[in-house]
Amino acid sequence: MAGWNTGDIPDQTGRTAVVTGANSGIGYVTARELARRGARVVLACRSEARGTEAGDRLAREVPGARAEFVRLDLGDLNSVREFAAGCRKQYERIDLLVNNAGVMALPRGRTADGYETQFAVNHLGHFALTGLLLPALLDTPGARVVTLSSFMHALANIDITDLNGWRSYGRWTAYARSKTANLLFTHELARRLAATGSGVVAAAAHPGYSRTNLQTAAPKLQGRKLSERVWQLGNRVFAQPAEAGALPALYAATAPDVRPDDFTGPSFLGWRGAPARSRRAPWTLDDRAGELLWEASERLTGVTYEELGRGTAG
Repeated sequence: MAGWNTGDIPDQTGRTAVVTGANSGIGYVTARELARRGARVVLACRSEARGTEAGDRLAREVPGARAEFVRLDLGDLNSVREFAAGCRKQYERIDLLVNNAGVMALPRGRTADGYETQFAVNHLGHFALTGLLLPALLDTPGARVVTLSSFMHALANIDITDLNGWRSYGRWTAYARSKTANLLFTHELARRLAATGSGVVAAAAHPGYSRTNLQTAAPKLQGRKLSERVWQLGNRVFAQPAEAGALPALYAATAPDVRPDDFTGPSFLGWRGAPARSRRAPWTLDDRAGELLWEASERLTGVTYEELGRGTAG
């Protein structure tokens, strides 16, 4: 793993990859590098304008790339269902799902389905998407599901009695809890896949501190100019570029030695550098917490995992 970079990505010819939030930052770099190695890439983005622009940009940077934009709003479960149904119809196989899209430190808000925005977009939308695409993944030898978390998950465990944070809401606590949810989901998915003897690998990754628009999105949305400028300065001085931040996700998605429930991040203090196995909070390996979150997510999304013995996807 030492010194691993994009030149080490195995040939992806013949593989189909779905990357959420692929219009910018980590998601765009992940999609571009998979396409560069021959994968057919689905750019799953909420904004049609930004998704189309990302597709055009990728085509310029990787001539001959097979990449197409398909709209997906993870904050709207109807959109998730429409996207998944379209993928199942259009693509003969799905080899890789990269659950990358996310929001960070937003003020309290609700999605179209009435759930707290950070929990809904970062976890529930990806839980539903993975479940709805699972039949295609199970039918594809060597398939993987890679879910992006954050080193900031260590700031807070989930509160299973208040997943939406209605009793008490802090924007950073809510973000950390959603990133813990990403790791608990990966842990429970890996456990259930293993119980059925499936060869699908569920793993997680985080980008360390990487220079993307994730940090400035919330201050810009709220018109907090000083906060936005502070983040911009921090990004310039301390953050690594998105190209480096995407390496852990690319490693988790393609390296041959990735194991179920692995958590890959930057090698230097989890902050920056080449991919390495990353430390995680002990509560993200709690089987009971993973099971409880899974059951709650099924209820909230209406999506269950029939192939793993939990009913039907709806």
